[in-house]
Amino acid sequence: MQDDITWGVKYLIGEGIADPEKIVIYGGSYGGYAALAGMAFTPDLYTAGISVCGPSNLFTLLKSIPPYWESLKASFYASVGNPDTEEGKAILKKASPLFSIDKMNKPLLVIQGANDPRVKQIESDQIVVALRDKGKKVRYLLADDEGHGYLKPINNMARYAEIEKFLSEILGGRCQKDMPDEVAKRLKEITVDISALKSNC
Repeated sequence: MQDDITWGVKYLIGEGIADPEKIVIYGGSYGGYAALAGMAFTPDLYTAGISVCGPSNLFTLLKSIPPYWESLKASFYASVGNPDTEEGKAILKKASPLFSIDKMNKPLLVIQGANDPRVKQIESDQIVVALRDKGKKVRYLLADDEGHGYLKPINNMARYAEIEKFLSEILGGRCQKDMPDEVAKRLKEITVDISALKSNC
C-alpha cells in the first residue's frame, strides 16, 4: 500500500497538480505509519510529515498485541511478518521506519495519545527520541487524556493550532497566532519537551 501512496504522489507531481516542493504526508493510525514510512523510505518525495498514533517499530507493535487479540496474531504475522522467524524478522526490520532513521531528513510532527490501547505511546516516543538524537527536526504532542486519536474538543483545537503553525513554517502561508487562553494552555501542556524525553523500548 505504501507504493500506491508513492506512485499517487508522483502521478500528481507529473501531471502538474501538486507542487513537489510543498508535499506533506499526514495520517493517523495506519496513516500515521504511512506518514513515517513515507518520510523514511521516500524522503525526497516529501517536504514534511505529520504522524498521528503511527507505529514506528513493527517489533514493538506486535509485542503490544493485547491478550484479547491473540486469535488475530496469526493473521498479523501472515500479513506483516513473523518475529519468530529469521525471514519475518528481516521483513519487519525493513518495514519499520525506526530502522531507517538516517534517511529521515525532513521536519516531522508526531501526535500521540498516552492511553492508546492499539498503538502504544512507545511507538511515538522511540521515533521522536531517535530523530532528536540524530539532530533531526521533530516536534511532539502527547495528550495524557486521549487514546487512539484525539476526541476531546480542547485537545483537537490545540493540535490543529500546532499543525497550522507547523505547516505555515514549512510551506509558508498564514497561521492564526492568537487563540483562546484555554487552548493555548492545553497546547503548552501537551507539547513534549523532547530534550528530556527518554525511550523505554
